[in-house]
Amino acid sequence: MSRATNFEGEAHTVSGAEAQIIPLHGPGREKQADPAAEAAGDLREADAANQDQARREAPVVAFPGRSAAPEASDEPDGDLLPASLVSALGFLRDRLTGDYTVDEFGFDADLTDALFLPPLRALYQKWFRVSTFAVENLPADGGALLVCNHSGTVPLDALMTAVAVHDETPDSRHLRCLGADLVFRVPLVGSFARKSGQTLACNEDAERLLRKGELVGVWPEGFKGIGKPFSARYKLQRFGRGGFVSAALRAGVPIIPVSIVGAEEIYPKIGDIRLLARLLGLPYFPVTPFFPLLGPLGAVPLPTKWSIEFGEPIRTDSYDADAVDDPMLVFTLTDQVRESIQQALYRRLSQRKSVFRG
Repeated sequence: MSRATNFEGEAHTVSGAEAQIIPLHGPGREKQADPAAEAAGDLREADAANQDQARREAPVVAFPGRSAAPEASDEPDGDLLPASLVSALGFLRDRLTGDYTVDEFGFDADLTDALFLPPLRALYQKWFRVSTFAVENLPADGGALLVCNHSGTVPLDALMTAVAVHDETPDSRHLRCLGADLVFRVPLVGSFARKSGQTLACNEDAERLLRKGELVGVWPEGFKGIGKPFSARYKLQRFGRGGFVSAALRAGVPIIPVSIVGAEEIYPKIGDIRLLARLLGLPYFPVTPFFPLLGPLGAVPLPTKWSIEFGEPIRTDSYDADAVDDPMLVFTLTDQVRESIQQALYRRLSQRKSVFRG
């Protein structure tokens, strides 16, 4: 039978053997607390708490080249994303939700800005290195008719003029180009032309656009100008019957002569395969020093240096309403616009030192 004793001499029987438990601290030998050590520990804890509080309250100092840390917010910060990515995401959202507008002519301004203009802008800035002059002659608002010379075998001059108007005007205005019916008969090209703001070259559409306050571009030389041989470069062809002047007179908007230098040399036309042109339904099939000899590589335009000059506006709002029925007035204004463009071309050409350097 086991027997119990006090703690100091307590003994237990374990498997028949008696074990003696010896306490670590006997009576009067308990470990005494050190007041100095306790005080030092309290001081260390207080110092750590003060340092942590100081770190939380210290102002954030931005190192050079790095921006200050953004404040915490429950909503995602759009500024952390590149502007181009934000714009692209917004464009895709609008396309998916159908939140975009198309005017009565099929013009889609958002699609033009997001999809059509960027590659044309690269061509405008990097390949042709276009310089513009007298952009202030373009009205800040309201309609105007831009009459331009046409050249280059392929109508890149119309596209570059549209980029110049959009990028060089303060409000990034769009140029509504009047195109030949051939443009709208070509699959895909016609649809893209409509969506980018072009419409058929007819007086009715031109007047409607001008009355709406749009900038309208017209190339009255047509295929005679764009398809003329290289030997006739910068010599303006006939301007037709002056239909563009009649449209401007009815709408009461100014006519702005536009001269384009540099487009004549991008595809020097030295011949024409007429049989092939008739088979394809084209006004001409050009032969250049590089096309069709080099195949697709010959279709790359030469990197000439361009200049686009916007001439002094010719006012039409001072004429009577029945002035449009006066053929002599229409002819005189047509000849005035043509002569203004021709003289500007000669002036720019006399100042040009090199086809490729300007």
